[in-house]
Amino acid sequence: MNDEAEVNENHAALLRFLIELRRRVVRCVFLVAVLLLITIFFANHLYTLLALPLLRHLPQGHLIATEVAAPFFVPFKLALVAALLLAVPYFLYQLWAFIAPALYSHERSRLWPLLLVSTFLFYGGMAFAYFVIFPVLFGFFAKTAPEGVTFSPDIGHYLDMTLKLLFIFGGLFEVPVAMMLLVWSGVVTRQRLIKLRAYAIVGAFIIGMMLAPPDVFSQTVLAVPLWLLYEVGIILSRFFEKSVDLTLE
Repeated sequence: MNDEAEVNENHAALLRFLIELRRRVVRCVFLVAVLLLITIFFANHLYTLLALPLLRHLPQGHLIATEVAAPFFVPFKLALVAALLLAVPYFLYQLWAFIAPALYSHERSRLWPLLLVSTFLFYGGMAFAYFVIFPVLFGFFAKTAPEGVTFSPDIGHYLDMTLKLLFIFGGLFEVPVAMMLLVWSGVVTRQRLIKLRAYAIVGAFIIGMMLAPPDVFSQTVLAVPLWLLYEVGIILSRFFEKSVDLTLE
């Protein structure tokens, strides 16, 4: 009888878990739908804003659409992505509210700031890509077009490329968060990260060479912020060391 009661209790707990998860997912979907209804009215303006770093370097001043439905579906896709990005803070809040009851008090006190920092860095990485990388990258592409070739990118291809770069840089700027999580989980120590600083600097310049145009200035513009992010991760990781957790327990 005790075993049966325990099984029933486990099933009830699992059911409550799934109901709570569904409730929060539905809230997130509803918010995205509402935001999409707003962003879709500005879809064309959003695309023009996204295309500005390239439009400044195009001799004809415009992109082309090689598919009949592209002028509608490409801005719509951007509007959907914009709605998802605007909803990210709410997603993280729902994630926090869902897992917080299962955490210790000192874990909750660290997780919430970690989510805030993660959101800020992700948006910061996308802004860095748009305002710093895009002008340099697209200016380089426009200047290297062979003679007799008209540089007229397709709107769909441009959107796919820019979204990929935005998310790549958003992810790269999460380096401090990844470092804090590694230290918090005990995978590495803060002292070990400090010893690996030289390798991190080399890695930052390698990434700069891979993602930036082949000139030293552009590569340095990308590498230096990545290196500084590593330094920020070292500074912030001191608040997530295991020794700190033990004192709080």
